[in-house]
Amino acid sequence: MSNQLFAEFPPVSTQQWEAVIEKDLKGADYHKRLVWKTDEGLSIPPYCRRENLKDIKYLDAIPGCFPYVRGARNNNDWLVRQSYCAHDNYKEANRQALDGIAKGVDSVGFCIDGSKACTLNDMELLLSGIDLKKVPVNFEGCHCSTALSYITGFTDYLQKHDIDERNVRCVLFDVDPLRHLTTHGAFAHPDSMKRLKACVEAIISFPSLRTVGVEAYAIHAAGAGIVQELAFGLAMGSEYLHHLIDRESDIEAAPSFIHFTFAVGSSYFMEIAKFRAARLLWANIVKAYGADWMSMDMMVHAVTSPWNQTVYDPYVNMLRGTTEAMSAAIAGVDSIEVLPFDHAFRAPNEFSNRIARNTQIILKEEAYFDKVTDPAAGSYYIESLTQAIVDAAWKLFNEVEDMGGYTAAFNAGFIEAQVKATTQKRDMNIATRRDTLLGTNQFPNFTEKADAAVSRETVTRPAQAKGLTPYRGAQAFEALRFATEKSGKSPKAFMLTFGNLAMCRARAQFACNFFAVAGFEVIDNNRFAAIEEGVTAALAAHADIIVACSADDDYAAAVPQIAKLLDNRSILVVAGEPECKAELEAKGIRHFISVKSNVLETLKQYQKELGI
Repeated sequence: MSNQLFAEFPPVSTQQWEAVIEKDLKGADYHKRLVWKTDEGLSIPPYCRRENLKDIKYLDAIPGCFPYVRGARNNNDWLVRQSYCAHDNYKEANRQALDGIAKGVDSVGFCIDGSKACTLNDMELLLSGIDLKKVPVNFEGCHCSTALSYITGFTDYLQKHDIDERNVRCVLFDVDPLRHLTTHGAFAHPDSMKRLKACVEAIISFPSLRTVGVEAYAIHAAGAGIVQELAFGLAMGSEYLHHLIDRESDIEAAPSFIHFTFAVGSSYFMEIAKFRAARLLWANIVKAYGADWMSMDMMVHAVTSPWNQTVYDPYVNMLRGTTEAMSAAIAGVDSIEVLPFDHAFRAPNEFSNRIARNTQIILKEEAYFDKVTDPAAGSYYIESLTQAIVDAAWKLFNEVEDMGGYTAAFNAGFIEAQVKATTQKRDMNIATRRDTLLGTNQFPNFTEKADAAVSRETVTRPAQAKGLTPYRGAQAFEALRFATEKSGKSPKAFMLTFGNLAMCRARAQFACNFFAVAGFEVIDNNRFAAIEEGVTAALAAHADIIVACSADDDYAAAVPQIAKLLDNRSILVVAGEPECKAELEAKGIRHFISVKSNVLETLKQYQKELGI
């Protein structure tokens, strides 16, 4: 019966599909209109077919086996991690951790002050009441100078409480000298790599402990693209392997000391493909060192993107965190941390922590994301994306290796130059609204004011020091709006709508969003019957900016009339890029806004004219 059904639908060739596409585009360039050019230089077609998979070699890979693209486990049950600040108060961090465990967290992270050594008493305060047989613990922020004290404190804790190490769930110490090099431009200590090795040697008899944390997350936080985060993270891991392998017997053991932390961004399908590609490439790197397949699996922790978070309209961060966590879950990572929605501007409270926890719990308990291993398997699109990222990341990884490894490439300025080129593209895309940060550079909440916890430092991008400086994509727009709020002024943008109803309303809505992005008060109007009526209303409202909103054909005659009536009492802006623009400019009209505008720079100029 099924064969007869399919016989009703003859196969359609790629050539036939392309012919229909070309017809629908009416002569427009297919590659410009429909092929997605990513910041990483990838060209992603709008659709994929079975034939796109013909050169992909891993399609028959088995979950839990080399090359691990389908995951390192035979299930998809990841750990729900939440991190708690233990910089100043170990007892409070412990209280928060126990509360999280009681409410669904099954992996705890402690953000420690790596400059302080840890004692057995400190470890008692941190771990009190935590069942290490059930709950993995991660110590985040270990410095090479003090990491050994944390490892010793932990092993002493096990001995004091007579806990058999073989029964302990995996415990992670994020000792990562290359992260310090990445973010500060230099190693924290001249002997950082030797100290790293000492940390590894201290846990050789504790196989459930991992000490080397590859924080590729830091590369993402500086604005890098997916391919860069992956390639440079793998290069860091490869360099650690090189330093850990002295003897042939080390080859099998060294990979087991290493764990990776990647960020997961907003490009949903690309992020799924990134994690799948990461496991495949790491397996091949470890294989090249001579290890057997049992040592090639990659322990991966995913953290939702801090770069994507915004201060204004922060509840949108809940949506960002949800889709990002979905990508990581579908990709089969070992653990996920969803950052609280207020992570960017204050210490998370009980409510924001609860929402972050429950995001993952819902993905498990209601969406059943943990029930299917590699749910993306067989998708033409995702399999093709995975292979594209594999090829691009492997090429960039080999460039780093050819330069002598990660440290040599970083010291030569290669890493910074690559990331800087990407951040410039991403910043420009946000400034021109090619990329949307909802509630920040597009569709802002008109009446919102910054949270009391927000400071000028929160919204100001850090000065570029040596190394990769973390920042958020929204910061430039946040600083813009914050400046308006703190100026003591309340500039008004008045929509002078006239002429064609459809066009004047469309342009008024566009202009309202445009000026509200900078925190200006916007005054919208349906449509004025006459220009004189609109100008009178605008002046009565004490508008600082008056936006002419109508169809292009109306502007040539109407805009000069509006300018004459205003007599320079307010800034006159034209919404759109009409054909008569040159003619209007010749008459002294100099302000225009449109979809072609650099929104950020244009609004900065208006703030300057208004004395903000």
